[in-house]
Amino acid sequence: MDNLVLVFALIGVLGVGAQWLAWRFNLPAIVVMAIAGLVAGPVTGLLWPAEYDPASAAAAPMETVFGAFYKPIIGVAVAVILFEGGLTLNFAEIRGIGAGVRRLIFPGAFVAWALGAAAAHFIGGLTIDVAILFAGVMVVTGPTVIAPLLRQSRLTARPAALLKWEGIVNDPLGALLAVLAYEVAVLDFGGGHAGTPAQVVASLMLAAVLDAGFGFVMGRAIAVVFRRGWTAEYLKPPILLVAVLVCFEVANLLQEEGGLVAVTAMGVTLANSKIASINELRLFKENVAVLLVSGVFIILTANLTWETFAALDGRAYLFLAAMLFLVRPASVFLSTIGAGLPWKERLLVGWIAPRGIVAVAVTSFFGAALAAGLAASLDAAADLAAREALAASLASAEKMIPLAFAMVFATVVLHGFTITPLAKALGLASTERPGILISGASPWSAALAQALQEAEAPVLVADASWRRLRPARQAGVPTYYGELLSEVTEHHLDLNRFGALLAVAGNEAHNALVCTDLAPELGRASIYQLNARGKDEDDKRALSYTLQGMTLLHSAAPLDDLLRRHFAGWTFQQTKISEEYGPEDYAGDMAEGAEIVAIIRKGAVLIASAEKPIKPAIGDLVIAYAPKPDPAQKRQSDGASSEVSTDKPAEESVNADAPKAKAAGGGG
Repeated sequence: MDNLVLVFALIGVLGVGAQWLAWRFNLPAIVVMAIAGLVAGPVTGLLWPAEYDPASAAAAPMETVFGAFYKPIIGVAVAVILFEGGLTLNFAEIRGIGAGVRRLIFPGAFVAWALGAAAAHFIGGLTIDVAILFAGVMVVTGPTVIAPLLRQSRLTARPAALLKWEGIVNDPLGALLAVLAYEVAVLDFGGGHAGTPAQVVASLMLAAVLDAGFGFVMGRAIAVVFRRGWTAEYLKPPILLVAVLVCFEVANLLQEEGGLVAVTAMGVTLANSKIASINELRLFKENVAVLLVSGVFIILTANLTWETFAALDGRAYLFLAAMLFLVRPASVFLSTIGAGLPWKERLLVGWIAPRGIVAVAVTSFFGAALAAGLAASLDAAADLAAREALAASLASAEKMIPLAFAMVFATVVLHGFTITPLAKALGLASTERPGILISGASPWSAALAQALQEAEAPVLVADASWRRLRPARQAGVPTYYGELLSEVTEHHLDLNRFGALLAVAGNEAHNALVCTDLAPELGRASIYQLNARGKDEDDKRALSYTLQGMTLLHSAAPLDDLLRRHFAGWTFQQTKISEEYGPEDYAGDMAEGAEIVAIIRKGAVLIASAEKPIKPAIGDLVIAYAPKPDPAQKRQSDGASSEVSTDKPAEESVNADAPKAKAAGGGG
């Protein structure tokens, strides 16, 4: 295919479509993207040039399509992805596990490098120079695949932080190790580089320090510009994107692949600089990173040919097994000795090490460069022994790219499908179904939480007032005392436990802020808020609907109405819908004014909203909010004649019951 615009459109459809399928069916996204890329590349040739012939082509198919832009596209995408990863690294996350994180990076990365090089040489059959280079790249554990796995598995905070920090920090470190091995290999086959291996190492270390320092300075400069209001809000995301590109390229001029170190350092600096708009910037960068991850992985997998897969032999698969079952566990257990990590966390981290975009991109770059250099040296070599050595290294270098893709597929598939059961077996992940987070304590929300808890739906009531939490505590409902919007809560409340948020506080503006803040975590479709607009939908002074979640309850009743009903004796009732008592029977028996609040269906909790009505089906457990029986009807059914006065006005009934409710819910 020679139409570049159409190529970009197809890559976008395939990449984003694969991401959607992975989300829809709860599959590892990178596996679905890899399948899409393989189908569009070597299987059908859909993205390949029309006249492409693998036997005579000078470059791989996608390199032929994009020409000189191929490597810059990959490089820029990887830079933005690593910056976005660094932007999520807040030092507050690693309090208590800082020693573990440091050990996984140093000496963990170097232990993994040494063991991986030994496995690649003695088991995989690669020459020692290529084995060292490839093992350096395989140190990385990919933030692009770690993040989806963490969302999927609902890990507890400690092992999740260990895996996330290791994945993001080790990515540029692995690239630097590959640079070091590449430079030394170039010296060995006479590539024209001046200096000794010791000088190459010293030069690389100095360049890495300078690159990290440059990234830190860029991050601090951007933080000052944003904090002091020297730019408009709408310009912050584009300024940040341009700054990332500048940081990446300037650092690369100092040292090849040093830009990866610089942009990661820049992201970490910004993440810990207390910028008020950091969440909006993270959201923008996350959206960009998702697009880039999708597109780049489609490009990389579509670039493969059948000859690439044919390069793998039995020793290659033994090497993959050694990396999975020997090298990774051994490197984690050896490097974390004395770090204070429980054996369960070390076991989980020792198994989970998926490789992703960065591993494939860096391997593609250095594998191609090394193979080209070795081929040129082989043509110029006259000595028979030298030619044999160069030919062996060239054959090994040509295996790097297929080995990298095989490692990505093996780790992502195995780790993607085993992380959840392993974490649950070790007690490092929530075994409960996704729960309900209720923001705002009141007698009504406490009663709702108690009803959900009785239906075996996990629930937590959060409020910044200890007094308002008293009804929930008295009902035996789990509570969280603290401000949901605070930084402390961000690092101490595990949102992976929850599948929906109900913002039901008395302050409508606070409800809107909570919905806006947590929507990226839970999804807009899982955020519910009490009606903030009242009966007048056109009230221009009300909060904008863009700041709110979905309107809780079919009736869209505000909190004042719900509290009046609560004090009037309304209760939450549970009803099981079955073959004998179907949805029609239930609808006919519902009291006037009653409404369905939630439905428990096959373990999932469906919440009623004004925008998305829910209807019961056979097998559901229905939670409804209904008034207490009419006194006259109760007398007729019970045969009593004078226990309740039918002449008492409704308001007096509310006031009569209010002290009783306040006695249960008030006080400190």
